[in-house]
Amino acid sequence: MNRSARSRLTAAALTVAAVTVGATACSSGSGGTSTKAADGGTYTIWDPYPQFDKSSAWAKLLAGCGTEAGVKIKRTSFDTSDLTNKALLAAQQDNSADVLIVDNPVVSTLAEAGVLTTTDDNKLDTSQASPNLLAAGQSGGKTYGTPIGANTLALYYNKAVLKEAGVDIASVKDWKSLTAALAKVKAAGKKGITFSAIGTEEGSFQFLPWFWGSGAQLTALDSDRAVSALSLWKTWLDKGYAPNSVINNTQTTSWQEFASGDYAFSENGTWQLANADKAGFEYGVIPVPAATGGDAAAPTGGEFVTIPVQGDTGRYATSQKLVSCLTNSQNLLDTDTTLSYVAPTTEVQDKQVAANPNLQPWVDAVKAAKGRTSDDLGTKYPKISEQLWKAVQSALSGSASPKDALDSAQSAVK
Repeated sequence: MNRSARSRLTAAALTVAAVTVGATACSSGSGGTSTKAADGGTYTIWDPYPQFDKSSAWAKLLAGCGTEAGVKIKRTSFDTSDLTNKALLAAQQDNSADVLIVDNPVVSTLAEAGVLTTTDDNKLDTSQASPNLLAAGQSGGKTYGTPIGANTLALYYNKAVLKEAGVDIASVKDWKSLTAALAKVKAAGKKGITFSAIGTEEGSFQFLPWFWGSGAQLTALDSDRAVSALSLWKTWLDKGYAPNSVINNTQTTSWQEFASGDYAFSENGTWQLANADKAGFEYGVIPVPAATGGDAAAPTGGEFVTIPVQGDTGRYATSQKLVSCLTNSQNLLDTDTTLSYVAPTTEVQDKQVAANPNLQPWVDAVKAAKGRTSDDLGTKYPKISEQLWKAVQSALSGSASPKDALDSAQSAVK
């Protein structure tokens, strides 16, 4: 590794701010930072799935891919936020894992730090991955891995609450019709919509479908379209269509409000599907509508499988075989079903829907989704996101108008 790459690593290690969302319920994990065994027949894989132990289907899949490639696998799992720092430190020590699976917004951080190889370097075929999902792993015109699966946001709805309010879900096609439905729900004595607007990345994550659905861009937080999106949320609070609790809600506490059975809608993700089935009432799912109709782009969650830079470049060929195995159609189907992810390829998405037709709205949402670091934002995204959630907090709390809050956000980003 050359001196400039080491300098980038040092800077990244000091400033890294991992962008994570509580998309999957991961317990804390631990593991050593040693990645290479003495013999060249052992390849190391780091992942953010400490909830899966040695007996899990995931661990068996990794071992099976190792067998197929003719090598042994040494797997180490870390909590999502811890994994980024461990990867940066290992790269400084020229001791990176052979295969690294990371949350998709982290890819640009690691790429800019010189930690990851490009697909041109490692010859990984990404042609089957959906372009909108692959974009989360692209920076400076180069691709740094392939998605293993995706989750995103959509609107869950309570069928009984909507029926009582006289709302036909088919009529909800844009912001105007959604707001009209919320007004009917309130008039019927029920509660409208709940979401997370907390002052963290979760708040930005939940606001982005409305922000992008207005036609706004993250490079211009103060645009008229951006103001319209924040004004929408503020109007819902002012009219009592959404509770004031959204200001402090995480995605988990927001879901708990919806699970009470009193709300018509909840903005939440694929990771709540199991909980939805246990809620005790009939529910449905629709993509978040854009301002004037159609599906809004919601942010993608999920991980990328990457191949870190190695001093011994001869290892890349086997690492590529391991990644190709993990992301082939059958293994994607098995893995994404386990993780409650929508697959990153159309072929496997079709198989998922064939097995479970209720996944269709989630597939539609993922097809419209967008990476938070897309548009070549890369490591600029965390700063933009922080100012965005601060603006949302200011506007919803009443300390600033939506326009003033977003003007301040844009000034801070500059």
